[in-house]
Amino acid sequence: MKGRWLLFAMLAAVLVLAGCGGGTEKPAGEPAPQKVVTVGSKEFTEQLILAKVTQLVLEDAGFKVNDKCGLGGTMICRNALLNGGIDVYWEYTGTCLLVQLKHEKPITDPQECYRVVKEEDLQKNNLVWLGMAPFNNTYVLMMRKPDAERLGVKSLSDLAAYVNEHPNEVRFATDAEFFARPDGYPALEKLYGFKFPPDKVIKLDPGLVYKALSEKQVDVAMGFATDARIKALNLVSLEDDKQFFPVYNPAPVVRKPVMEKYPELADLLNPVAAKLTTEAMIALNYAVDVDHKTPDQAAREWLTAEGLTR
Repeated sequence: MKGRWLLFAMLAAVLVLAGCGGGTEKPAGEPAPQKVVTVGSKEFTEQLILAKVTQLVLEDAGFKVNDKCGLGGTMICRNALLNGGIDVYWEYTGTCLLVQLKHEKPITDPQECYRVVKEEDLQKNNLVWLGMAPFNNTYVLMMRKPDAERLGVKSLSDLAAYVNEHPNEVRFATDAEFFARPDGYPALEKLYGFKFPPDKVIKLDPGLVYKALSEKQVDVAMGFATDARIKALNLVSLEDDKQFFPVYNPAPVVRKPVMEKYPELADLLNPVAAKLTTEAMIALNYAVDVDHKTPDQAAREWLTAEGLTR
């Protein structure tokens, strides 16, 4: 009988000790649950690089990243973000303003455009815009660099003055959309006060304007600010000194519940955005499109050079 009471007392002591130790706690040494974020992107070079940059920074900080790079176009990524299919991707301010938030008029001041989309997207869609990158992937007018330097043309105002003085000496290449849209070529001419003669305007596929300019088939061409061919073909973008073109600065856009769960995302990604100047983005695009590096390789090398990963 005495032995039974002793056994009962020992079992009771074990149960009490287990209770004191908090039976729901994890055994010592078990790792904390891993932080998981799903990163998406559109399907062109610049977006693939931005997604890889994001992925590498988050992995360096201990996140597990689900890679959904190259999802598709703007609305595919946007819908994936809204329905939780992805947690973050880089969007452009002008694209959000005009395409997603349906504003009718562009905003040409970068900070003002960013402020509007940041406030409106949070209020209407629970989406958080992190820090905006300095680079602006907008329309540009380009010249061959030696010709621009020889003629002293640095800005669109310089070009307007030259065209007005030499109307029959400058051939201009544009794609059909930029030539026709009311916020494109017609409005540009009106603001800067110049006009190419009709027989000096050549409409081409947008992919051909760089080659046509490089091979001296034309003297000025429209293009896109961060296209690597500007550097590869020794072209130069003229300064839009009257801020005519809409702004397209990118920023990481994150679902609000994800930001609330991982507020450190801002501290991780804002320094990355701040380093993405126009020159940096052109160099990254060049590394992939011209030097044929993978987006992962280009992103990894840039992050290391900038001291943004360990």
